[in-house]
Amino acid sequence: MKKLTIAVLFGGCSNEYKVSLISAASVIEHLDSDKYELVLVGITREGDWLRYSGPIADIREDQWHSHPSCIPSFLSPSRSVKGLVELVNTEYHIKPIDVVFPVMHGKHGEDGTVQGLIELARLPYVGCDMLSSAVCMDKDIAHTLVQASGVATPHSVTIYKDDPEGAAFRALQALKYPVYVKPAKSGSSVGITKAHETSQLMQGIELAFEHDHKVVVEEEIEGFEVGCAVLGNREPMIGVIDEIELTGDFFDFTEKYSLQSSNIHLPARVDSCTADRIKETARLIYKTLGCKGFARVDMFVTPDSRIVFNEVNTIPGFTANSRYPKMLQASGLTYPQILDQLIQLAVVEGS
Repeated sequence: MKKLTIAVLFGGCSNEYKVSLISAASVIEHLDSDKYELVLVGITREGDWLRYSGPIADIREDQWHSHPSCIPSFLSPSRSVKGLVELVNTEYHIKPIDVVFPVMHGKHGEDGTVQGLIELARLPYVGCDMLSSAVCMDKDIAHTLVQASGVATPHSVTIYKDDPEGAAFRALQALKYPVYVKPAKSGSSVGITKAHETSQLMQGIELAFEHDHKVVVEEEIEGFEVGCAVLGNREPMIGVIDEIELTGDFFDFTEKYSLQSSNIHLPARVDSCTADRIKETARLIYKTLGCKGFARVDMFVTPDSRIVFNEVNTIPGFTANSRYPKMLQASGLTYPQILDQLIQLAVVEGS
């Protein structure tokens, strides 16, 4: 069989740039070289696109962009090209691509921007489409749609940078402390503050506005957080549910990538009936937000066993130790099998 040529995109103009490098390095290591020809395309923090052919270790260590193999390149939006345009010395070359695998987190990678470019080129790609990616990235819009589907969401207020100060403050007074202040479109808990009183709330809003012009302030949900790894298009499978056990205020950036004071329980410490309800709720959320390929759906379980939506990560962390692959591995899939299925789903969806 002819090898499929897979363009793996990593990096990007995002505050989650380094997380992308770690995820992408793991994906590249586990893609079967007997099945796939890999074309590695890194995007620097400044937005330069470079085809890269050096060692994987240099990606992890953020040294890749200095490697002599780097060639200026970009995905052509032209449907007649269907590939990567590379500048070799003074000539442009075309490298045909069969499937694009974006392994990019946060803005300009997980928010529909890259997905829109790939759709213009009419190339198959792994993961949610442009609309679903954009909707899931915006916490306000995602919560509005999920709530309309009948799933509970936290009580929240959305404010914009140019809102009249008095009107925004009056709206916020309706919330009960503690609250979480979140940039509407940011991942990995970047820019999030837990506020127990007004001065902390104001400081949190100021911090969140450094990351986005739109901020969501939501009441804390009593209980614990669970995650569902969803894999598939219209009839997805859901892996074993996991549970976050917190000892600190919340699952912030440091905790997500170090687990210094938190624990992940896999499987989650819930009974089978609750597990089934969590999975069905995750499936409903996945379909409501138009997801395909894969995503991690995060929810809260309250002391009275209510399920409350938190968020959807359309490109969750993808190292071998990340929550998403671990949940599917607990369901019987190996890491390479997960990657194979994702690529096949992209091919089927794009055909």
